Amino acid sequence: MQTDRSAKNGNDRAISESIGFIIIFSIIIAGIGMVTLYGYPMLLQQQSSSNEQIMEKNMIVLQNDLKSLAYKTVPYSETSLSVGGGALTVYNMTYSKGDANFSIQDGSNQIANADGTKPLVFYPGDLRYYSTSAQTGLSLENGAVVKNMIAETGSTMLAEPRWFYDGQTNTAVIYLIGFTTTSDIMAQTGVGTVKMDLGLTNYTSYNIPVNDRIYVTYTPNTAADYSAAWDNYFTGTLNMIPYSTGTYILPTNLALPATLVIYQYKIEIESV
Repeated sequence: MQTDRSAKNGNDRAISESIGFIIIFSIIIAGIGMVTLYGYPMLLQQQSSSNEQIMEKNMIVLQNDLKSLAYKTVPYSETSLSVGGGALTVYNMTYSKGDANFSIQDGSNQIANADGTKPLVFYPGDLRYYSTSAQTGLSLENGAVVKNMIAETGSTMLAEPRWFYDGQTNTAVIYLIGFTTTSDIMAQTGVGTVKMDLGLTNYTSYNIPVNDRIYVTYTPNTAADYSAAWDNYFTGTLNMIPYSTGTYILPTNLALPATLVIYQYKIEIESV
C-alpha cells in the first residue's frame, strides 16, 4: 500500500509541473502576441513620425541654402542629409507643364515672359519628399517649405518665402525660384548629399500706373496640392485680396503709382 501511494504522489507532481509549464508558456505566447498586436505598430508609427520630423528640419536647412544662393549670391552649397521612410525627389522646371505654376499680370498688360508672351507664367518645380508610411508630402516649392497629408485635403506652410509689400513706397517684390537638373528627375533614399549652385538670374522692375491692379495666380499640381498653404500666406501674411479661385490682388495703393519688382532665379541641383 505504501508503494502505491508513493507512485500516486509522484504522478500528481508530474501533472502539476506539466500544468505549470503550460500556463507559463501560454502567458509568454500571449505577451508576445500583445506586443506584436499593439507594441510593434506603435513603434512603426513613432519611427514614421521621427522620420517626418527629421525631414521637416532637412527641408528648413535646404531652404536656408536656397536663400544663401538666391539672396546672398553664394555660388554653391552642399548639404548632407538622411532620408528615411520615403524618397526625396527633384522635379525640375521643365518636367511637366501640369506641374504647379505662378502667373503674374496687371491691368495695363505690361508683365510678360522673356519671349514676350503674356501673362508671366513661372513653373518652379519642387524638391519633394514623399513618405508612404506616414502618408506625408513635404516640398520646397518656390522658396517655401510646404506640407500636406496625402490622404487628406489641406496643407500648411512650415517656412515662408521672401515676398513682401512696402506700403510707404507702394512697392511689391516677388521672388520666383525654380530648379533645374541634369536629368528630368533625381531621387534619393538613405544618406546623400544635395549639391546646388546658382544658375541664371533675372531682375525686372515695372512701373504700375494709378488705379492699376497686380494679380497673382497659383495653380497647384494635382499630385502635390498646396493651395491652402499658399492661400494662407497670400491672404494672411501679405494681406492680398482674394479675386477668384487661386487668384489674388496685391494690396497696392491704387491712388498712387506702384512699383513691382520680380526676381527670377534658376537653381541648378547637381545631385541628391
